[in-house]
Parts: sequence; C-alpha cells; structure tokens
Amino acid sequence: MTQQASDGSTAIEVVGLTKRYDTVDAISDINFQIKTGEIFGLLGPNGAGKTTTLRILITVLTPTSGSARVHGFDVCQEATKVRRIIGYVPQERAIDRFLSGREHLLLLGDLYHLSKQDTLRRIDEILKLVNLEDKADQRARDYSGGMKRKLDIACGLIPDPKVLFMDEPTLGLDVESRLRIWEHVLGLKERGITVVLTTNYLDEADQLCDRVAIIDEGKVRVIGSPKKLKADLGGDGISLALLESEREIDTLMSSLQALPGIRTVKANGAGLDIRVDTAEAALPRVLETVAKSGHGVDAIDYHRPRLDDVFVAHTGHAFRNEASVNTDG
Repeated sequence: MTQQASDGSTAIEVVGLTKRYDTVDAISDINFQIKTGEIFGLLGPNGAGKTTTLRILITVLTPTSGSARVHGFDVCQEATKVRRIIGYVPQERAIDRFLSGREHLLLLGDLYHLSKQDTLRRIDEILKLVNLEDKADQRARDYSGGMKRKLDIACGLIPDPKVLFMDEPTLGLDVESRLRIWEHVLGLKERGITVVLTTNYLDEADQLCDRVAIIDEGKVRVIGSPKKLKADLGGDGISLALLESEREIDTLMSSLQALPGIRTVKANGAGLDIRVDTAEAALPRVLETVAKSGHGVDAIDYHRPRLDDVFVAHTGHAFRNEASVNTDG
C-alpha cells in the first residue's frame, strides 16, 4: 500500500460551499481546509448538512455555489481526476450478500480498471489491514455487522486512495465493533491516508479526529481539534435534572446567573446546564439557590468540558438527532 507522508500540505479546500434545494439551504457558505494525512470529522446531528458536504466532495452532488478542491482538482470541473484519487465508504452498506469478501474486491478491481496483478496484490494487503483474511472466502451474508463494515472499508481502499471519505462509519454497530473500526481508521492515518468522516457520535469525533468541523443547520459553527475546542471553553459543567414544578424556571436561572463563579445558565428541557469556574466551589451555592427557589433536583452531573458542551456553546442548543426539514445526515 502506498505510504503518503503527512507533510502539512492541503488535501482539501472548501470555499463558500452552498447547496440549495428550492428555498432550503442544505449547507450554506461552508469553508474549511483539510491537511494531508489528518483525520477530519464533520460532526453534527442528523440533518445538519454533513452528508451533503461529503457528497459534493466525492463529486456526486453539484453545489449551488462555492468551490471545493481535492489535492488541487476541482470537484466540478475535474471530477474524473478527483475520483481517481479518492475512496468512499457509504453510510448504506453497498455489498451483495451472495458474494464473498474476496469476490467483492475482485469486482471492484475490474471496475477501477486495475490490472489482475495489481488487484490481487491490493486484495491481499487490504484483507490483512482490515483483519478479514480468514473470512475472505465466506459469503457476506454470513458476516457480522462489524465484519460487513470492515468489508465496506476494504472496498473503499481498493483504488489506493489519497483521501478516504467515510459516511457514518460505525452507525448501528455494537460497542466492540465500533472500537475495532476505530482501530482500523487510526491505522489508515498511520499509513498517511487522509480520512474525512461524518459522524453524529461525539465520542467518536473526540477519539478519532485530529480536527472537527461542528455543523449545525447547514453552517459550520466552529473548527478545531477536540482538545483545543474543549480547552477554549474553560471551566466545568453542571447539569441539573429538575423535578416537575409549577414554579417559573426563569427566576431560578436569573438567581443562578447572579452567583459568583457562574459563567452561563441554559435550560435544556429537563433542567439546566450551567457552566462554572469550578464545580467544587460552585455546586454548594447552586444547590442552595435551587432549594430556596422551591424546585426539586432529580439528578446532578458535573464534569470537565466535553464536546457536547462545545456544541451547546457554539449552536445555542443541545446536541440532538431529530428529524429535520433537511433529510441529509
């Protein structure tokens, strides 16, 4: 497999990308750059615009306006050149249950016009990479969910891509299978392959991605490494689940906001999310204020900054995966 060093050069450049359907913008004025050899995540809830962005980058959708380049090739004007240097792992499994893993890869080698010798060499390398060597000649219908996903990744790697696009790579998998897929994705980075993935799993973005673009309602809200985005928030988070009460929560929020060491107070539907300088110092004052207000507390959680806190800070609402006017993932 080709070794491609991470040299800090630009693998993907997106400028002002917009995709409009009638009067609805699936994405609007999106801008970002992806470095060669990094794992870059498009993080957001269902309907945020992640998959629309990905489909433009792999040349199957045409943007309404803006531009995108993959290793210098324009995704609209030079689509054929882009396709020659990318691989794609779709969200929907694109495998035939009656074919074996090896037969899938042989078929794709023909579709990519690889020589027989190159195809066989690539298949041996890829099966080893995704740990399917022992199951290569079994029919896909006998594969577990995790094995099918590994076969999807293997199919995406057949053309020896410089950039591999992965749409929700662990969607629907059990915890053990998800962790194994994570290992394979990190292995691709070690080989110098640029990986672009969409995900609505906060822990996945935190563990895998060098940088993430948080997308919400078709717009990029913030870009950075998970570590830096969390550090930039500062302070700790306190989440209170409140018992049902007839009392107005607005008064309680105002009282909490007036306390020393309180940065922000936001309602979340079930209670309050509070950002404080330090949870240890603020928590006693918070609980005392809640008790005086007459509200009951059902549960308390306090923690260091997390990616869901970053999402709330930059979008103004909690991370959720609900139906949207935009059917994009």
